[in-house]
Amino acid sequence: MLEQPVLLLLHVSPPSQGLVDAGRPGDSRSRCSSSLRLCFCFILVFAAVYLLLYNRNLSESSTDWSPKWLLNFNSGKWLKQFKSLTQSQKSPNTTDPSRVTGSAGAAAGLTADSSSSGTDQGTRSSSAPPPAPYVSPGPYLVEYPHQYHFTINEPQTCAEQQPFLVLMVPVAPQNRAHRDIIRSTWGGDSSVLGKVVKLFFLLGLKTGEGAEQLPEQLLQESKEHQDLIQSDFVDCYKNLTIKTMVMLEWLDTYCSNVSYAMKIDSDMFLNLPNLINMLINAPRTNYLTGLVASGAAVLRDPSSKWYVPVEVHPRPQYPRYALGLGYVLSLDLPRKLVEAARDVRALYIEDVYLGLCMQHLGIPPTDPPGPGYFHVFPVSYDRCAFSKLIATTTHENDDRTWMWTDFKKPGPFC
Repeated sequence: MLEQPVLLLLHVSPPSQGLVDAGRPGDSRSRCSSSLRLCFCFILVFAAVYLLLYNRNLSESSTDWSPKWLLNFNSGKWLKQFKSLTQSQKSPNTTDPSRVTGSAGAAAGLTADSSSSGTDQGTRSSSAPPPAPYVSPGPYLVEYPHQYHFTINEPQTCAEQQPFLVLMVPVAPQNRAHRDIIRSTWGGDSSVLGKVVKLFFLLGLKTGEGAEQLPEQLLQESKEHQDLIQSDFVDCYKNLTIKTMVMLEWLDTYCSNVSYAMKIDSDMFLNLPNLINMLINAPRTNYLTGLVASGAAVLRDPSSKWYVPVEVHPRPQYPRYALGLGYVLSLDLPRKLVEAARDVRALYIEDVYLGLCMQHLGIPPTDPPGPGYFHVFPVSYDRCAFSKLIATTTHENDDRTWMWTDFKKPGPFC
């Protein structure tokens, strides 16, 4: 900044000769002329001092200021930064499906990239103000719909193999043991009763300890088995709704030619022949079945794992929905459910949320033809009992490999 010029008050004594004393009578014209000369002298002295100080200040400040600064000033850049700052201060409760991945990615612990955010990270100004901290819409809601990307994919399998049924198993990315057990048991059957069956594991991203080494391990596993689908959301319990909806997006994009898909948890036992027999006679459209809950109460106890406050879901009961342990759907539904999700606020309980989307579509889930086909509580292993069901949860300590070997041995079940 320039220093302000210093105002100097100079006392100029009138000359003793050649001027008329103001107190002495004389010619008025002479008095006026002498006054003008006095004022003129004062102005000249003041101007000389001012110019001297100004030149000194300007030379001292030349390293901090230059007329080129005005020419180089990029008003458009600062206008963009101002718009970005004002947009980042919007209410966090406003869910905009078109928001960049930075918002939803922050909810999932991610960082936006140029392909998802629409912002060229390479040209972003280093002086741009930092984005406002992300504020979650609440612990019982997730931000969906949103744009996620597949980091590991098998885009051609359904088109090339034309399966009748696709098995989608959500599993933690680090849980290789569960995947290997499923591959060596019910997930290893590629043809059942003359129908092609294809298995895929759906993964998110791991955070925390061991996360750095995992991507390379998963790529190697993918090369070996060609059955991994991974997307760029953080894999955790609160993101199961995101995981389910990403699964539906993938099915609609890459497996729309398939007749049916089953979402099944990794700790389940699955009797594929019974499932195929059921699907041979099942509807081909608007079909979703499993262990269907009807009139399920909304849990209002804050200590419950499935607590939902009134402001999130005001009704005391949920609509009909198929429990997430394992449900089957016709492949016309994924697109419809993804579209319905644009109008249904995403709840963190994934199977309930799917039921809310089905209610929005006016399509109620279908009860299975057999009352004992799906079990949420583990059925103790018995060849006869397992031969009559489709899917059941298992005990944590069950040896599922041994169970499968015994189940598949020759001889009558009962």
